[in-house]
Amino acid sequence: MNPSKEIFVRLDRCMGCHSCEVACAVAHSTGQSLFSALTETPTPKPRLYVEWVSPDRAVPIVCRHCEDAPCMHACIAGAISRTPAGTIATDRDKCIGCWTCVMVCPYGVIGRHPGDHKAYRCDRCPDLEVPACVGACPTAALVYRSVTDQAREIRTAAAREMLPGQEG
Repeated sequence: MNPSKEIFVRLDRCMGCHSCEVACAVAHSTGQSLFSALTETPTPKPRLYVEWVSPDRAVPIVCRHCEDAPCMHACIAGAISRTPAGTIATDRDKCIGCWTCVMVCPYGVIGRHPGDHKAYRCDRCPDLEVPACVGACPTAALVYRSVTDQAREIRTAAAREMLPGQEG
């Protein structure tokens, strides 16, 4: 069985450069290039947000594609559903721009496009092997892997911290 992958953040590596936001907006643009994205109307929007939580700490915030997604249950138009890959997706044709999903999202990561009155969120770039934000991160603060692999890395790092000088 191939476990689904998620985007994880290595908090100690993010330097707040916003490369992930730019790559995301370009990946979701019509022209798929930075130059064409700059001239598009409406301007492409990123689906993740880098927030400064302290003067020296930036955190990329991205849709968690919740198991029991409040946005999906709250959508009065039935525009939000789970894809076969396990991600939460918004059907732009069904979205009526009521912003109910935006109000109930516990992470505040559903964007509102005021030009066309549609909600948008991270879709984990289904046409790419690795989401654009992950591929663009110069410090590897964003990683795309299974929960199992992420847990293994965390356990290994904790073990190394407890046993200095030991190779694992």
